[in-house]
Amino acid sequence: MLTNHTTFFGYTYSMEQADIAIFGAPFDSTASNRPGTRFAPALMRLDSINLETYSPYQKVDLTEIKVADLGDLELAFGNAQKVLADIYAQTKIILDVAKIPVMLGGEHLLTLGAVRAVHEVYPDLNMIHIDAHTDLREEYLGEELSHATVIRHCCNLLEPKAVHSFGVRSGLREEFEFAAENLNFYPFALDQMQELTSLLGNKPVYVTLDLDVLDPAFFPGTGTPEPGGVTFKELLQNILHLRNLNIVGFDIVELCPPEDLTGISAAAACKILREMLIIAGNAKNSL
Repeated sequence: MLTNHTTFFGYTYSMEQADIAIFGAPFDSTASNRPGTRFAPALMRLDSINLETYSPYQKVDLTEIKVADLGDLELAFGNAQKVLADIYAQTKIILDVAKIPVMLGGEHLLTLGAVRAVHEVYPDLNMIHIDAHTDLREEYLGEELSHATVIRHCCNLLEPKAVHSFGVRSGLREEFEFAAENLNFYPFALDQMQELTSLLGNKPVYVTLDLDVLDPAFFPGTGTPEPGGVTFKELLQNILHLRNLNIVGFDIVELCPPEDLTGISAAAACKILREMLIIAGNAKNSL
C-alpha cells in the first residue's frame, strides 16, 4: 500500500480503511521569531520518500499501520480564530469515524484547535506536552491567540493537572511558577516520561510535540531555537515510553524548513513521525 509519493510515506489508504488520519496545517501567522513552519507538511511528504518504513526500535514496519493522508487544509493566513475553527472541524471529522487524528504543523498555536475537538469526545483527556517553551502566557504582545499562549489555553480547557509538560527550558518567571502549580511539570529533560504509563493508565491522551525541544545543534530547522535541549536519541528513547498509553491524537509542530536547507531537521521530523504513527497505530489495534 506504500506507493504514492504525493502522500506521507506513500500511503494510499482511504479514511474508511485507515486507523489513523493525517492532515497538514500550513499556518505560521503568529510566529514571533522566524516564520516558515507553513512549509513543513509539504517538505515532510517529500522527505518521507527517503525514509525506511521499518522501525528497528519497535520492530514494526509502517506497512503494518493503516494511515490515510488527507492532504493540507487551506487556511486563512492572518486569521488565527478561523484557522483554529477549521482545524477543529477537520479533527472532528476524523474523530466522528473513530480514527486517530494526526496534525502536522505549522506553528504550535494550531494544537488548540485539535485539542478542542478531541476534548469534546474525551472529557477526561490528558495532554503530554513536549517542548522547549512553556507557552503559558495569557497574551503575547496583546494577542491572546499565539504560539506563546497555546498551552495556557489547553490548561484552561482540560481538568487540573491534566497537562504533563516535558523538556521546557524557556519562559517567563510567571510561566514557570504557573506550571509548577498547575501542571505536572518536568522541565529541562524527558527522563520522567517513563513514569507516564503508571500515572495515566488507560486514560485518553493527546500528545503535542514541538520539535524545538531538540537542541538546535541537532535540529536547527525551527523558528525559535533554544540551546540546552535534548538530543535526537534522547527524544526517540523517551517517546518510546508512550507505547503503552491510550493515544487518541497527536501533533508534530514547529519544523521550519527555511532555517535548515541541509534537510537534517526534516529527516529528524519524519523519523519521529514514523515512530509516533507506529506507537499510535499499535495502541489503536490493542484497544
